Amino acid sequence: MSIETIRIEGIATPVSRIGLGTWAIGGWMWGGADDARSVETIRQAVESGINLIDTAPVYGFGHSEEVVGKALEGIRERAVIATKVALEWSDSGIHRNATARRIRQEIEDSLRRLRTDRIDLYQVHWPDPLVPHEETARELERLREEGKILAIGVSNYSPEQMDGFRRFAPLAAVQPPYNLFERAIEADVLPYAREHGLVVLAYGALCRGLLSGRMHADTAFEGDDLRKVDPKFQAPRFARYLAAVEALRQLARERHGKSVLALAIRWILDQGPTIALWGARHPGQLAGIDEAFGWKLDAEDLRRIDVLLAEHVKDPVGPEFMAPPARQG
Repeated sequence: MSIETIRIEGIATPVSRIGLGTWAIGGWMWGGADDARSVETIRQAVESGINLIDTAPVYGFGHSEEVVGKALEGIRERAVIATKVALEWSDSGIHRNATARRIRQEIEDSLRRLRTDRIDLYQVHWPDPLVPHEETARELERLREEGKILAIGVSNYSPEQMDGFRRFAPLAAVQPPYNLFERAIEADVLPYAREHGLVVLAYGALCRGLLSGRMHADTAFEGDDLRKVDPKFQAPRFARYLAAVEALRQLARERHGKSVLALAIRWILDQGPTIALWGARHPGQLAGIDEAFGWKLDAEDLRRIDVLLAEHVKDPVGPEFMAPPARQG
């Protein structure tokens, strides 16, 4: 089955509608990672037709970008690299910093770690309330004019923030959290993207593994794995979400002969100008990607999905716990 693609303004290469998310590959907040397996995973993704590789400096504090750069040596031109900017880290923690000076420093660090002369999609990781949109946007536009980046995106921005940003630089994409269990963007960001021609890169497409169909009641999370503090993975909610996954699994099988993982990805792809970011850190986690293509969910599918979710998840929670703090003055 051929992989569906989408065009992102400013990037000549058609972009695969599933992208490889590499937060876990950085090791940090996911209980560690094996670099050799990570390189193998990235290369296998590209071989399978997934050309979008999404990363960020803060994923492992530079480590994810370094692994991506190593993996893409010799095949760089077959990949579309998306990375991010405007988070800084120190002994005191992680904070937002979207100043022009920080952006100028970060672009050089990212280019070096990624072993490339350009970044295809450069995204502001989180809005910085202490920096005017004009400063951030104009600096990114200068980088675009210099050829160091091809397209500009933002992540975790509201429509109002995107409006402010777009007064000073063209936006091609927005990256919000979006999956069957986390749907807040349907009220604002998704319709805004449709209206303004922005591609939506949906992160957390499998809701941190919940929608993979591979979790069960006694699944354990080790080390610094962020799911140890994610409310979805704590009792009693975890059992309710797992029950919802089981109901979705049955629907996917009965209606389409598909896995719940394929259903979760197909659902995102059917929402509009979307890309589903699929996190993986070993090749086996790429299994099932081709199942997401070549079919569609119909109106009855969507109705039944909503009924199942309402029945099993009566107190849904979002991904707000992941938001980094702003700097203090």
